[in-house]
Amino acid sequence: MQFHQRGYVSADPRLKEAAGYGIDRPDELPDEMDVLVVGTGPAAVAVIAQLSRFPSINVRAIEKREGRLEQGQADGIASRTVETFAAFGFSSEIQDESYRNVEMNTWSPDPENPQNIVRVDRVPDDAKGLSEWPHIYVNQSRVLDYFLRDAERAPGRVTPNYGIEFVDLAIHRSQEYPVAATVRYVAGPRAGEERTVRAKYVVGGDGARSQVRHAMGLKLEGDVALHAWGVLDLLVNTDFPDYQVKCLIQSHDQGSILLIPREGGYLSRLYVDLGETDEDDGGKVRDTPQQAIIDRANEILHPYTLDVKGVAWWSVYEVAHRLADGFDDVPDDQRGTLHPRAFIMGDACHTHSAKAGQGMNVSIQDGWNLAWKLAAVLEGRAPATLLDTYSSERKVIAKNLIDFDKEWSTLVAKPVDEWDDPSGLAKFYDDTFEFPMGYMTQYPENQITTGMQHQALAKGLPIGKAFKSAEVIRRADVRWRHIGHLHEADGRWRVYVFADAAAPALTGTPTAEFANWWQNDPASPYVLYTPDGGDTDATFDTKVIYQQDYTEVEPGPVPDVFKPVKVPLGLIDVNQIFCAGHGRDIFREREISRDGAIVVVRPDQYVAGIFPLDAHAEVAAFFAQHMLPVK
Repeated sequence: MQFHQRGYVSADPRLKEAAGYGIDRPDELPDEMDVLVVGTGPAAVAVIAQLSRFPSINVRAIEKREGRLEQGQADGIASRTVETFAAFGFSSEIQDESYRNVEMNTWSPDPENPQNIVRVDRVPDDAKGLSEWPHIYVNQSRVLDYFLRDAERAPGRVTPNYGIEFVDLAIHRSQEYPVAATVRYVAGPRAGEERTVRAKYVVGGDGARSQVRHAMGLKLEGDVALHAWGVLDLLVNTDFPDYQVKCLIQSHDQGSILLIPREGGYLSRLYVDLGETDEDDGGKVRDTPQQAIIDRANEILHPYTLDVKGVAWWSVYEVAHRLADGFDDVPDDQRGTLHPRAFIMGDACHTHSAKAGQGMNVSIQDGWNLAWKLAAVLEGRAPATLLDTYSSERKVIAKNLIDFDKEWSTLVAKPVDEWDDPSGLAKFYDDTFEFPMGYMTQYPENQITTGMQHQALAKGLPIGKAFKSAEVIRRADVRWRHIGHLHEADGRWRVYVFADAAAPALTGTPTAEFANWWQNDPASPYVLYTPDGGDTDATFDTKVIYQQDYTEVEPGPVPDVFKPVKVPLGLIDVNQIFCAGHGRDIFREREISRDGAIVVVRPDQYVAGIFPLDAHAEVAAFFAQHMLPVK
């Protein structure tokens, strides 16, 4: 974390000074606003936290509950999501209170005594080293708390208005605030009162029964798997030896349990197989008593037992896989002519089982994908066409999630006697681990992601996928740092300049020539899109990584564009210069050409493009597709 650039700070540097709409922010929901966020689920709070960092944008959020969520349904946090938490500034804190997963153990019937279960396999978590970030478990309510705290600390000071539900909307595109949203107070002295507010954009993160989706005329389409599961968050005494280890437990004839340890050292979640359901029973299985689920769990765990001392939460659900027929309000036949004004995210547009542990994780990425784009459009930094990419990018990801979850949930419920190999499920888990880790997402070519023509310049940084960090030496303080961990959720584009083999120089090398073009040429995106009078890195966080050992790199010959200047004091930031050292070589680890390369990373941490150092016109053309010159 860097601070003091605006002057000395003696208090918590995470608490930013209120600005714009964050100054004396009124409690009452206004009549007009830039963005109305409906709900405070995982996708919604990601939007709230991101937009609160842009105090020039009037953002409001409504939630029909009277207060914070106290018991969340989701709890699995993928490594990619922990990385996202870091960008919002609370990764370390939430890891401290979470359960960290280190392996998954598989239990199956004992061949000598099939009524008993025995451990048959241990699969290490992330054995392939996909990420340096951990895989953790923590209550969804805590995740929401952290995002909302971040929003309240940001300059925009966005806090939800609780006790207000969304009712309906109408869109009148010719007006300045084209979305008319009807809302109803459901708590407090105004309970029952309805009013209409107007917004430039409405974002629905209001769950699987989304009223925003209904108002937009969209539908969830898909099927029910006709298989039911009981879910229990239990405090128990037990002789089962792996109660605090993630387990897949398959019995001989009583079904399966997916056991997920939870934070705190005492709590675990059990997904208990209740078997096939009848499509004509009217959902009768949802009336299964809590004790019946506990009894089934004990039958599956035999010869071990659960002595239940407390039930923190429980439910019964039938597996359903559904995808919305649209993620925004623009019909397919008018896409490109009209641009979206209303959106849905998270469970509002994709539902599935909890087995893959991806609901909250994918929803957070939905929210972040949309929010930085809304900020860029509302601040006049990008054309409205940028918003078209939300639906095109995230609908594919949601379809991939549902396809994966169908296969995974089917295998979890598959009777043990149908497996040729007792380790078959563990092998599937290991072979497909990139997906639940959150790193399978790869965006296709569009206005903010290039084609693969220059991928060979940085083979270890796949275009369209999340930027895979590596350790470098920061020259200013000669500390090794994971360069990707310095990426904050601030809406800026990252431009990583991996230098050619020459030493730092002000002229005469490909790196120096790029730097001079980037800083001075009228056609350069840096010149075109950086506002006057502010930080010189306000739009582009430009870093240079030299191949030399840090003992051979001095800041003097490094071009000035890699030393941004901060207002109002004019302090020069010398923390953007990196190199090799102490055995760390990002060029080797990420297969980056020794001739150098430019790696452009989107505000949501996905690699947008890779370019040769001399591809000045190509870099300019890329940014011209989705950015507007400053006025």
